[in-house]
Amino acid sequence: MSKSTISTFQLFALIPDQETARVYLESRLWPNGVTCPTCAGQDRITTRKGGYYRCNKCKLDFTVRTGTIFERSHVPLHKWVYAMYLVVTARKGISSMQLAKEIGITQKSAWFVLQRLREACGGKIEKLSGIIEVDETFVGGKEENKHESKKLHIGRGGKGKTPVMGLRQRGGHVIAMKIAGSDKETLRNVIFDNVEMGSTIMTDEHKGYTGLDKLFYKHEKVNHVAGEYTRGTVSTNGIESVWALLKRGIFGTWHQVSVKHLGRYVDEVVFRLNAGNVERHTLDRLDSFILAVDGKRLTYARLIG
Repeated sequence: MSKSTISTFQLFALIPDQETARVYLESRLWPNGVTCPTCAGQDRITTRKGGYYRCNKCKLDFTVRTGTIFERSHVPLHKWVYAMYLVVTARKGISSMQLAKEIGITQKSAWFVLQRLREACGGKIEKLSGIIEVDETFVGGKEENKHESKKLHIGRGGKGKTPVMGLRQRGGHVIAMKIAGSDKETLRNVIFDNVEMGSTIMTDEHKGYTGLDKLFYKHEKVNHVAGEYTRGTVSTNGIESVWALLKRGIFGTWHQVSVKHLGRYVDEVVFRLNAGNVERHTLDRLDSFILAVDGKRLTYARLIG
């Protein structure tokens, strides 16, 4: 086995069926023994057949699926594990059409599986500190490529598109999210919520970032309009590489991403850069994914509502 990754063949050898997947997931989600998802108790659990358990304290019958993204899913657990493997190892993501072919389910079910997995990718990350590169991008179709009935006729650039803001700590984590607008108040609030005071913020010349040096941060910027992209150690190339990955995923894999679900696609890209970083062993990345599924149940009604 490789020191840094495992192949699909090796994954199938480790987890060939539903039962081995159940045992594998239980060992990760309940490392100290079977735990009730309601009261977190472990001392009054009765084991039943087929991976079912009974908490005699709160009278709950449960499985390893209960309270996770797997709950009430008819997709076998070993297919869920393989889907997670594909998400963390596919640099530009995987489409629902491709996943449907890989694990033998319908495209509609594959889309729901992927949205549940993206739901698990989201979560609060500790505040960033040190040198933080900050930038925003806009996601949406180009005006010239739209049908005449869908053209907005309101200009070029980000007009009519959805803004996404990102923050990347050098040598650390990435935070990115869909935002309501790229005005100064919105941009500052995101920075205040996610960056430790005293950190150095590096941005482009966007007016929304002006005045940060008069608050609680050091502020350096590059002037893209003037053709400046790097000045010594000052640049936003790191966060811009995140946008490259996001847009390669949209253009090359997903093809069409609605505004409604855009946040989950952004979360998937961020997860691959953080917990799913390719520098970590594949099984370690997979373990991080499994630990993230708890408490993240997503129903179809809530997804499409």
